Amino acid sequence: MSASAALRVAAEGGIIGDGRTGAHLALGVGLLAVVVGWLALSRARGRIGPGSARTGGMSAVAVGAVGTVLAVLHLATSSGGPGTGNGLVGAVVAVPLGLGGVLLGRRALTRSRAADRPAGRATV
Repeated sequence: MSASAALRVAAEGGIIGDGRTGAHLALGVGLLAVVVGWLALSRARGRIGPGSARTGGMSAVAVGAVGTVLAVLHLATSSGGPGTGNGLVGAVVAVPLGLGGVLLGRRALTRSRAADRPAGRATV
C-alpha cells in the first residue's frame, strides 16, 4: 500500500475506526500544535524557563502543518454533510487549529531570531 493510499484510508477512518476518528486525530494534532506554539512563543519572550524557542517554533510549524493536512484530507474524503456523524465539523474546526499552530510557531521563530541578534553599536 502506498503512502498516499494509507493516508487516504486513515483519513476516512478505515484503519483506525469510524468516520469521526480522522477528524478527532486532526483536532488533537492541531490542538497540540497550538499548545507547542504558545509555549515556544512564551519562551521567545523570556516568560518561562529553559528550553529553546527555536526548536519549539519549528515543532509547532511541523505539527500544525501535519494537523492541517490531516483535516483537509478528511474534508476531501468525507461523504455527507454536517450532522451525519462522519466528522466533517471536527475537520472544519481542525483546519484553523493547525494553521494557528503554524502561525504561533512562525512568530516564535521570528522572535527567537530577533533575540539572538547582537545589539547594534550605540553611537555616542
